[in-house]
This record gives sequence, C-alpha cells and structure tokens, in this order.
Amino acid sequence: MANGWARDGAVQEQIDDTVADAVKLARLHLAEGEGSDFCEDCGERIPEARRKALAGSRTCVACQSARDARRRQAGINRRGSKDSQLR
Repeated sequence: MANGWARDGAVQEQIDDTVADAVKLARLHLAEGEGSDFCEDCGERIPEARRKALAGSRTCVACQSARDARRRQAGINRRGSKDSQLR
C-alpha cells in the first residue's frame, strides 16, 4: 500500500509504539507495596473489596477518580503533519 514517503510497515510501527508507550505509562501508575486501610486524601476507610482487588491501593474510589481526572495526557504525536514529512 502506498504511504507517501513512509516505508511499508511504518504505520503499524507507529501504532505498536503508541500502544507500548501507553502500557508503560499504565504500569508506572500502578500502586506498589503495602496498601492502606484509610484513604490518603480524605481519610475515609478504603473498602476491603478494593484493597483485595487492587493491592497497594492508598485512595478510595472517589479520590482516585478525582486524581485520574486531574491527570493530563501527555503523548507524542508520531504521525506529524504532511508538511513536516515533506521538509
């Protein structure tokens, strides 16, 4: 398939790299070590089901949801624009 200036397989490599970066980022944010009985943010007790499901959890579901909402996605635009490919 013709991809302009890109060699064959370059699009798939971009997709694979993007997925690999997302997996690395997700692993970075996994909790490690001993979990907590009480939420670090609000002080409420963390339900036992959450502590069992997610070892190392230190926040309740509500506080973790708020943290996730504040987290900004920082990624790399691997495609670039056509102008940058032509230069």
